[in-house]
Amino acid sequence: MTPSAAQSRYEAEVTRQWSAHAADGAHDLGHLRRVWLRAKLIAMDETCDLEVLLAACMFHDLVNLPKSHPERARASTLSAEAACHFLRSDGFPEAKLSAVGHAIAAHSFSAGITPATAEARVLQDADRLEALGAIGIARMFHISGQMGGGLFDADDPMALKRPLDDRAFALDHIQTKLLKLVDTMQTAPGRAMAVERAEWMMSFRTRLLSEIG
Repeated sequence: MTPSAAQSRYEAEVTRQWSAHAADGAHDLGHLRRVWLRAKLIAMDETCDLEVLLAACMFHDLVNLPKSHPERARASTLSAEAACHFLRSDGFPEAKLSAVGHAIAAHSFSAGITPATAEARVLQDADRLEALGAIGIARMFHISGQMGGGLFDADDPMALKRPLDDRAFALDHIQTKLLKLVDTMQTAPGRAMAVERAEWMMSFRTRLLSEIG
């Protein structure tokens, strides 16, 4: 099967499995495609099995639990199990299934699993780049709105006189988590992209603060 044919088949399966749940604009086919695009760029400097990497990118959010879900930390492990179940039935090489499963399980920040393969490192970086830059800002506000949070604290947007609280205010999430992602990047290309996106994110915050006075 060609990579493009495999991608189309995987997208169809993801769409089928997601159909039973409410749509999530931050975790949709566009997200999967962007992760795969970035993964291919990062993999140009890594020795990767692209068949494994494609499957891992397409199925890494197969079980997509809300951030407030009590089993959120297990979402990547559940995704890995579901992905391997489908891939096995679809004729994917049995010898490569464990590599796909590990890459999926290790991509998640909340899972706390150290990536032990090139494919896992590349997927983790490609997925975390989605939390930075312009797309990161868009997804941050979208997810905060889903969870009932506000844009920012109008009285103290920089949290100078209060504790940071990204559950209540989306803007706080830049400081509590997103900027910290740069130091977690696993590859040189991923880190370079993350630094550039983090700098843009800081510029956005500066502009936002100037506009709200």
